[in-house]
Amino acid sequence: MSQKRKPKFGQNFLVDDNARHAIVDALGDVSERTVIEIGPGHGAITSLLAGRVKRLVALELDRALAAELSFKFREQPQVEIVVCDVLAADFAALVGAGRVSERTTVDVIGNLPYYITSDILLKLFAAGRDGLLGRAVLMMQREVAERVSAAPGVREYGLLSATAQMNATVDHLFTLSPVAFNPPPDVYSTVLRLHFAPRFAELGVDAAGFDGFLKQVFAQKRKTLHNNLRAAGFGAERLVKAWPEGVPAQVRAEELGLEPMAEMYRGLVAG
Repeated sequence: MSQKRKPKFGQNFLVDDNARHAIVDALGDVSERTVIEIGPGHGAITSLLAGRVKRLVALELDRALAAELSFKFREQPQVEIVVCDVLAADFAALVGAGRVSERTTVDVIGNLPYYITSDILLKLFAAGRDGLLGRAVLMMQREVAERVSAAPGVREYGLLSATAQMNATVDHLFTLSPVAFNPPPDVYSTVLRLHFAPRFAELGVDAAGFDGFLKQVFAQKRKTLHNNLRAAGFGAERLVKAWPEGVPAQVRAEELGLEPMAEMYRGLVAG
């Protein structure tokens, strides 16, 4: 099937040979691992992984592409092509057969669709909290990657940054220009590597409650942390009591790291 056909779902297929090798190499040794691939397309990544993994589960929404891949890898039983919307996928069921024990994790690789990148990341973080995932190498729009990997104190740091870094360590690997794809997208793409390591227990916060708290403090980035929390319904006295020592009164959420943010949350919950 020609890569010049108009993609049904607006896909941009990776065609740069050096890039596809670098992406697969970034996942490390997967000879004894199960890997889930998101959006395999024509199999640029799949074809490299097939000879390296113990088991590969490729999730493809486009039925025509899934049929193409099923035929291409028909003699490689370690490769399973699943027609599936990744946002509706049951990761636990998909990887269950490949787990030796409840401690065994699987890895993820993929070129994330631009319009649902954040939703996919949130799904992966949830699976990471459930102990399903070990690491991931993900390609996404450069601007989104900059938000995921941003440190506190820079303009890009926000809810997605804090959420990502509560759930994983993030390595910024490299950026690809549009010419690495067919058809070329209108944006640059960046590859990140995530090692899933949720910090909720370490920081003494419950995941669901702290997730909600982060949404409150980043509700309006132009407002101070104090004003966002007041808008969320926290009283002035309660905030004074919970406010961490050394944190300026007019600080914005984007300026605050996860440790003092967790300290404030613990104080508000206790108060």
